[in-house]
Amino acid sequence: MIPEISTILIVNDVETMVKQLVSTLPIHDTRIIQNEEEGKNDFLILHSKLAIKEAYIAVNQTKYILLCGDTFKTEAQNSLLKVLEEPPLNIIFILITTSKNSILPTILSRMPHKYLKTKVEIKRCELDFNNLDLNTIYLFLKQNQRISKNETKELIESMMYKIHEDKRKLSSEELDSFVKAIKLCNLNSKPINLLTILLLNLSSKK
Repeated sequence: MIPEISTILIVNDVETMVKQLVSTLPIHDTRIIQNEEEGKNDFLILHSKLAIKEAYIAVNQTKYILLCGDTFKTEAQNSLLKVLEEPPLNIIFILITTSKNSILPTILSRMPHKYLKTKVEIKRCELDFNNLDLNTIYLFLKQNQRISKNETKELIESMMYKIHEDKRKLSSEELDSFVKAIKLCNLNSKPINLLTILLLNLSSKK
């Protein structure tokens, strides 16, 4: 799947799509621009400046510039408008994100987009939320200490399903803690911290 024109790809996971594309694109004519800071997945103004600079480096063959991020800051997108509308000769932009809603209408109107997201089956959570103890929580956190942002959100969803299966009633405070955890996850809070707070909160309210 090599785009012949600049394209927006809406995907389940940015890193997975980048790896798939890189395996098919010419290695010497492909540039990946994304947030390299650990735990950060947002595309910022500094990344758009790098993309523009790279686009204006003249080439004789097609060069692919991958713009990657779960979210794209408005100012970064605004700075890209002109170069996306009129890319230099032999330049193809591939914008990769997990949410169409994060892309400005002005950019969506300039580039075709492909919705490649597939339904992800929620993994079953094996915790017994009616009998949580500190040892169980410790082992669970140890097992999931290196999961990604997207995996964390999936895990939190699976915890909610399991709580429903266990017929455990949550207080408004406990429900709010799940909503807050998802929001903080989207803001790139550390997964291990979010899971620790959630589980300790549930354990203390048995």
